[in-house]
Amino acid sequence: MSVIKKGRIELLGYNFIPTKYLSDNDEYTQRNKRFFSTSQFRKLNDSEISVLKDNQNTSSSWDDILVTDKFIPEQIQNTKFYGFVRIGDMENVFLDYRDLKLPTGIYNSTVVSCDLGNTVAIHNVRYLAHFIIGNDVMLVNINEMETNSGAKFGNGILKDGDVEERRIRLELCNENGGRSVLPFDGMQASDVYLWSRNRHDNLLQERFVEMMESQFSKRHGYYSEVGDRCVIKNTHIIKDVKIGTDAYIKGVNKLKNLTINSSSAMHTQIGEGCELVNGIIGYGCRIFYGVKAVRFVLSSNSQLKYGARLINSFLGDNSTISCCEVLNSLIFPAHEQHHNNSFLCASLIKGQSNMAAGATVGSNHSSRAADGEIVAGRGFWPGLCVSLKHNSRFASYTLIVKGNFMHEMDIRLPFSLVSNDIANDKLVIIPAYWFLYNMYALIRNVSKFEQRDKRLFKNQRIEYEVLAPDTINEMFAARSELEEAAGRSCKDVDAKKEELQNYGKEMLKADRGLQENELMLTGVEYSKRKVVVLKPKKAYDVYERMIKFYAAEQIIAFLKDVTWMEFQQQLKGVKRNRAEFENVGGQLIPTFKVDELLKDIRIGKVKSWSEAHEYYKKWSKEYTGDKLHHALASLAEITDRTIDKWDKDFIGNIIKESVLTKRWMFSEIVNSRLKDYENPFKQMVYENPNEMQAVIGNLENNSFIKDEKRRLEIFELLTASILAKIKGC
Repeated sequence: MSVIKKGRIELLGYNFIPTKYLSDNDEYTQRNKRFFSTSQFRKLNDSEISVLKDNQNTSSSWDDILVTDKFIPEQIQNTKFYGFVRIGDMENVFLDYRDLKLPTGIYNSTVVSCDLGNTVAIHNVRYLAHFIIGNDVMLVNINEMETNSGAKFGNGILKDGDVEERRIRLELCNENGGRSVLPFDGMQASDVYLWSRNRHDNLLQERFVEMMESQFSKRHGYYSEVGDRCVIKNTHIIKDVKIGTDAYIKGVNKLKNLTINSSSAMHTQIGEGCELVNGIIGYGCRIFYGVKAVRFVLSSNSQLKYGARLINSFLGDNSTISCCEVLNSLIFPAHEQHHNNSFLCASLIKGQSNMAAGATVGSNHSSRAADGEIVAGRGFWPGLCVSLKHNSRFASYTLIVKGNFMHEMDIRLPFSLVSNDIANDKLVIIPAYWFLYNMYALIRNVSKFEQRDKRLFKNQRIEYEVLAPDTINEMFAARSELEEAAGRSCKDVDAKKEELQNYGKEMLKADRGLQENELMLTGVEYSKRKVVVLKPKKAYDVYERMIKFYAAEQIIAFLKDVTWMEFQQQLKGVKRNRAEFENVGGQLIPTFKVDELLKDIRIGKVKSWSEAHEYYKKWSKEYTGDKLHHALASLAEITDRTIDKWDKDFIGNIIKESVLTKRWMFSEIVNSRLKDYENPFKQMVYENPNEMQAVIGNLENNSFIKDEKRRLEIFELLTASILAKIKGC
């Protein structure tokens, strides 16, 4: 049975905070802290009250309506007031936003204990209770706007008197809730990543909760807020929300328990048919057309549209989900997911990823329990109608060909193409596929991600480059695995790993015996069928080539601004061993630095997440140096030549080799795009080559190829000047 309480009409709008939670006997304490106004407020005079009554306005207590000296009673019509209300300055003007023109004032509404800013236009708001409304705000045709005294605005906190069961949690990466975190305004993907890991460390997990709760008050009495210059129209329910400035909200069904960040520079828009509950929305987001999101964090400059569903998930900056469903997932920045039948569940996706139409990651429940986990490095791309089984793990830039993959997989070779050979019952992997066969798409993605990064508050340095410490380390590991597999193909299986690798290295360098024998991997798929590697020699060589090019790029960037002597000094500080890096929310960080932060959190040196964010900022500034040191150590390892033996000739040859690699990369960019023009099946839908060019454009005028050609020319000029600098020393 529904419990409907009754109270005296003169008490409506008062006693917002239950008596047992009133610590200072003033229910307006938090409200007064949040209502910013330079105006002086006063009570209404008799003539103003008379005009208000003549205009069909009523109030439970005219004494509790405060106004400024710029009050215009004629601008308030057919409105009911209850409780303590403050009305800011008024003017004889109308507000105009995108052809919606409304006279300022309050019309045909019910206002319960609210603060209203200057020159607001409130029309047909049937119930507006316990809100702080900013200046120049337009509210029109809204059924219900209300606030609970224990409102949390999407944060995973508890107010005085709350029980733990009421706490909002994001059950990420795994459907069983074992990696859940508590959302909060300002939460970054790095926070979520650190918090969702190390679940065995009880002390660390306790500290994470304490860090979050330290940023919020347990007290009741916070009002919902609508920031300056917001426009909200044709909406059903808005409850317990905090909205920043300049937001545009239209036609939504329900907004409940949310923080909606917005500013004049990065304004957020929410459109028709959306229902958003228990979430945090970042700056500059776009949410349109039937979106359903529950228990979520949407980071800055991201989009949800066309019926997207985001549930129990964190979506990183600069991402788009359209028409799809995402459940229980942690997704790092620059994720793209479109098409109505893409499904992503119980996953950690480390950014710059793309879900194709029909891709289904999760929800097979093969163990009759909640889904396990998918973990994928940067650049993850399951192709059309790919179905994957939990638990699986994928190296960076793994591309998966259409198919139903029935077994768990651990793909450790980066930049690979993975396909399901059903006819021969085997899994087939082409390592380094992107470099060998689709350089155009690979390099183009880098520029796309950089262009889409519209964050104004870049408090973390997100790595978009294909060649970076994480992918380079994976290439080294992949080369070792290919060596072992090559050795195993011709050696006794009982031979030691080191012996297999040494023999395999000789085979790969000489390409001896690899054409006659299938190169097979172990521990890749949880099945008894073969896992076959195609073109291992090409992959092995291109991994080496790209590692050298990565190192050369960092050396060239450093030598551009320093002398040869300064470069030699830098070499002295390089550690012999190549450092491990961790992708922490899209930011690549040396693992030892991450461990230091976790240690500082355990001992209480770091007391809030805002303090942890200062570490991220510091690491962002240090990243160029960290990357250079990693590149130098990588070069020493791949050339098997210690840094103390590097001279001008060695560095000069590395730079010259990088020019050849850069030219090769450009030619591969052109060639991989040229295939689309030379393929007769691509041509057959056009009357002639001229129509084809009119429809898809001329290859010579391709803007990306032209940009890459300019980059190549700049690179050639830069390397020539550096080589001259080295020679002249």
